[in-house]
Parts: sequence; C-alpha cells; structure tokens
Amino acid sequence: MRLALLAALAGTTLAVLAAPGTSAAAPERDSPGALHLVTLRGPGSAGAAAAPAEVASAETRMRAEQDRVLGTVGAPEPVYRWTTALNGFAATLTSEQADLLAADPRVALVERSTVRRLTSAPPAPAAPPASRRASGGRGVVIGLVDSGIDPEGPLFAAVPQLGRQAPGFDGACEGGEAAPECTGKLVGTRWYVEGFGADGVRSDAHLSALDDDGHGTQMAAIAAGNADVDARVHDLRLGRYSGAAPQARLAVYKACWTAPDPRDDGCAAADLVAAVDQAVRDGVDVLNLAVDGPSRIDTVELALLGAAEADVVVVAAAGNDGTAAHPSPWVTTVGGTLGARPRGTVDLPDGPRLDGAMVAGRRSPAARLVLGSRARTPDADRRSARRCTPGSLDAAAVDGLIVVCDRGGVGRVDKSQAVALAGGVGMVLTNVRRGSTDADFHRVPTVHLDRPAARSLKRWLAGHPAARVVLRPSGTVRTPPRVAGWSGAGDPATGIVKPDLVAPGAGVLGAVPPRSDGARWDFVTGTSAATAAVSGAAAVLRSRHDWSATEVRSALATTAAPVRRTSVPRAGAGLLRPGAAERPGLVHALDPSRYRPWWTDRRTRLNTPSAVLRRGERTTTRTVTNVGRRTFYFSSSARGFSRRHVWVTPAALRLEPGETGTYTVHATGRGRDDGHVVWRGAGGTTTRVPVVLR
Repeated sequence: MRLALLAALAGTTLAVLAAPGTSAAAPERDSPGALHLVTLRGPGSAGAAAAPAEVASAETRMRAEQDRVLGTVGAPEPVYRWTTALNGFAATLTSEQADLLAADPRVALVERSTVRRLTSAPPAPAAPPASRRASGGRGVVIGLVDSGIDPEGPLFAAVPQLGRQAPGFDGACEGGEAAPECTGKLVGTRWYVEGFGADGVRSDAHLSALDDDGHGTQMAAIAAGNADVDARVHDLRLGRYSGAAPQARLAVYKACWTAPDPRDDGCAAADLVAAVDQAVRDGVDVLNLAVDGPSRIDTVELALLGAAEADVVVVAAAGNDGTAAHPSPWVTTVGGTLGARPRGTVDLPDGPRLDGAMVAGRRSPAARLVLGSRARTPDADRRSARRCTPGSLDAAAVDGLIVVCDRGGVGRVDKSQAVALAGGVGMVLTNVRRGSTDADFHRVPTVHLDRPAARSLKRWLAGHPAARVVLRPSGTVRTPPRVAGWSGAGDPATGIVKPDLVAPGAGVLGAVPPRSDGARWDFVTGTSAATAAVSGAAAVLRSRHDWSATEVRSALATTAAPVRRTSVPRAGAGLLRPGAAERPGLVHALDPSRYRPWWTDRRTRLNTPSAVLRRGERTTTRTVTNVGRRTFYFSSSARGFSRRHVWVTPAALRLEPGETGTYTVHATGRGRDDGHVVWRGAGGTTTRVPVVLR
C-alpha cells in the first residue's frame, strides 16, 4: 500500500496539519512582511485514508482550499505549498494578516519562520571510527535534511555492493551552482533556500545541494558511508571506515545554509518543512533531521508526523542545550554520549608529566620549546603571535622547534598550520581559561593541554629554556559510556519519554568537504552524530526485516543497553546496540493513524515502547509481538526504581511467532521515580521498556 501511495505522490506538486482545540495558535508579534508558516486543519495526503488513485485529486482540493484561505486576507502567492506531509503553506504576511488567519476556523497553526541551528555541540575528545559493519541497508534510502553533501571520493561512490535499487523511491537530482552529481549511491539531491533567503547566504556558498558547511557530509558518512574505505589525514592512518548502513542509498535535502556571519548560520523552518514534505513525497524509508527546535510541537514536528504516517522511520536529534527537542511519539529522539579519548603527553626532562588530548600516528622529534609570543614576525602584534594566528610566526625563530600556542582567535587546526608553515616540528596548544581539550587532525604533532597543565608547562619552560621535549601519543582512554552534559534531557510533563535512546556523540569521525589543508576527514560532536548512527541502524533493520516504521523504532529503543547511574529523562531506553536491535524478541507495534488522535487529545493512549504514569495513575498497559522465528517464554522484572514499588502482570508471557500479548505495569507509593521493565526471553533476547512515574 505504501509503495502504491508513494508512486501516486511522485511527480505532483509540493508540501501542516490540524492542531487540537477550536482556534489556531496565534503567531508571534513581528515586523510587517515576515514569512509565516500556516497549517490548515486535516492531514496532508500522506496521512489521508485515500486510495492511491485519489491522492492527486485530494491534493488539488488542498491547493484550492489554500487559495481560498489566502484570498480572505489578500496574501501574496506562497513561497512554498505543502500537500504531502501536511496541508499548508509558507507566505509573507503582515502581523494583521497573520492574526486574521490564526482566527480562521480552517487554520490550525500560524507561526513565524525562524532560523534554527544544526545540532553540533562544543568540541569533545575524539573516538575511533564507530562502525566496522561491512554490509547492511541494501534497498533502503536514507533521507538527510541538512546542509547538503559533497559526494566526491570513495565513501559515496556507486559500488557493486549496493545491490538492488530502492523500490518506491522517486526522487530527483536538482541542478544549481556546482551541483553534486547523483550516482547509484546518491540517488537524490534537492535544495531549499526561500525561507533563509538567497541574499542572506555567504558569498562563496553554493545555491545547490553542495555542502558548504561540512555537517551534512559528515552525517551522510556516519549514517551510510560505503564500507572498508581507507581513512587518512596527512600521514595519519585512521583505519578502515564504514558507515552504520554502508549499503543504504542517500537522498539529500539541503535546507541549512552558511551566512556571512557564522552566528547567523542555520536552517529556516519554512525550508525544513518543505524539505521534509518533499522527502516524504519522494519515498525515503528513513528520515534524518539534526536540527534543534522548541520543546513543543510546532510546524516542523507536524511535518514529521506526516512522514511517520507514511511509514517513514523519523530520527531526530535531542539537541545540545536544555530540554530535548522533538517531544512527540512519532519521532525517535536521540541523545549523545561521551566515550573514548585519545591522549598524548608532553615529555619534560626532569619535569612533571603533562597529559592532554592528541591524535597522531607518530611522536614529535626532540626539540626545544618556544612561546608563540616570542617568535612573532616584525609586523605581527604580540597577541596574534601568542595565539599563532596565520602569518604571525617568524620562520627564523620557529624552524625546528615546538611552539606553545594559546587557544583562541582562530581555529585550532589553523594554529598548527601556521606552525608548520614556519618550519615548526610540533605544537603544544594551551587553554588560557576553563574549557575542553580536543584531539584534532593537526599538521604537526600536537598535544592540547587544559589550563592547569598549561600553567605548569609555562612555569617549567621559564626555568628550562634550552631543554628538549617530546610530544608523544599515549593511546586511547576508554571509560564507561555516559550521557554528555550538553545532550538534551526529556520532560516527563509531556507525557512521553524523551530522548528515546542515546548513541555515541562525541568526537565521531566522518568525511568532510576538502579543507584548506586538503584533509577530507574530521571529527564531529553533538546529538547530530548520534542521530546519524541511529538512522543508519534503522536502515539496516528496514533492509533485513519486513517491519513497519513503528516496529523498527521499538526494536532500536528496547534493545538499548543500560547507562549506569543515569535517569530515564537523560538516557531514555539506553545506549544504542545495533546488533541486538536485529533480534529484539518483542516489539511494540503501533498503527501510525493513532498519532493524530494523540495530538488532538493527549489522553489518547499509545502503544509506545516506553511509558509515563501521570499523577494519580497506578497502571498502564502495553501490547507486544513476538517477532522471532520460534515460540518463546518471556519473563518480566522491574529494575532501577528506588522510591516506588513497580511490578508487571502477567509476570510471564508465552508467545508463538507473530503472536501478541498484553501486559500491565503497576505502581504503588508516592514520589517521582523512573526505571525499566525488562522482558527476558530464550536465546538472550532482552526487551527494556523505560518507565517514568510522575
């Protein structure tokens, strides 16, 4: 049915949705002539219960309704029209026009189009390549709404291992400035800039799907980069690289742009909705969105509802600040964890051992240290030289030495490039205030020290100006996974558990467009990296099982590993385990048509693989299905609850393949608490269901 519906959608015009209550949400106050998103009541064609043959006529009716609504306020022709994931449009409206539309009974939601940030966090220590998977994702298309893609190189090449073409996908490869060419791996490229404004992009940005930022290319690599690709940066070999679903194909929807001032970079909500709408129309199987957002359901979230109604697995980032974004049951919201840290040392003769962050394949030669401030060119100021900004170092004073450079002013890698150009053989990067230490791909061996270690080094150097030191890699420090402090946390008041799960999000390796030094790889940190890994895992499940999107999402969450000493609102179900997700034992199936009643009435109960018991509630019920090939006996337990007594009835289930069973979670006592209901089956299958008691 889904393939027939998507085939009927293909080739027709582009495309917000009914909100609860009797009146539309009022727009924010703004200056005249601002771009607004207007959602009409009722679903787009993806959520309509129409036969495929009736889709085109349904969309014609939607466009006619949009025209009538626009005509009541004399609004201009919309910038975008949406008829697939939702029914609505983006149009330039005055505040008075927006107020009138908000009062129109045909309108569900009016809001101003705002610019949002990609979910990259402050830098963190780097981890080795996360995936060694050689196969997975065949026949599946991952749609990435991001900053575009630079597909050059073997990671995105059309290789024989990709196998059959994805059935039901009917995207296109749009042109533009230096537009990337589609291949058997990259099967669709589109771009949306009307919301951000073409006159607001950086002068060297490309009005095409070509990636000007690097973020989109990194997400594509993490989610679906080809298998067994040699990853090298300069003379450092990083090993063989594979994305999470190396046989999946990619469809890229560029909706995020670079501006003259990097603080203005981002993704306009109007462009995001248009990209999601088109991705659903094209027929993607998994949709990846790594953009921050409010902790409420807005137009973007309602577009994602339309995607879920079309049986698309929607995966989105929890964000890197405060409350988790995407507080809806139709999105798998992903948080980020910290992990391995590559380290290095500054070996001082007869001095303290100074440890820092370092990624390098070799140690530096033994050499004297020199402060950047004491090696400046005649026309450079002391501050620039202290920070080793490009052009500030005198080659006569640096050649053959290791330079001490303070953090700040320019990029960390730019500093080591300046040292290399001046003939330096190494760099010690020193923090001058509290902050992270980061393992970057530098042009010379580099150790990054925190502020206390930096002070120790400078004190030692003052007394040993002629001593020779060595910068030496000291291996990788591995610690138990823990949720990053910047990873968005859930709010149980929404009635659902968020994030759904977490995945590695600190220092994840991915491909990037060529940097100034020619490097094609870099690390990325943030819930965006974690989200891409989960999208890849979802693609593998879709390729290997005849599961619906809700069953895939259930398998990903309920097979996650516990994160020690971490609450459910921080970690959700736990840490992603892609291998275990292929054998979940039990899944919580859910008809996506149930999402809309939940949106209009939060008292509607959903069969989600998590649960929140509100104040006064003592029980909640779920239904599970045995997706294994054998009859299994599953036994239950409740774990992690410290204030409340929690138990499950029945305590055990015996289910044949494909058979469903119902269980009820009971809770007594008072106080807020959280933990997991755990089902164990034969063969080691474990299903963990996070529960929050308010």
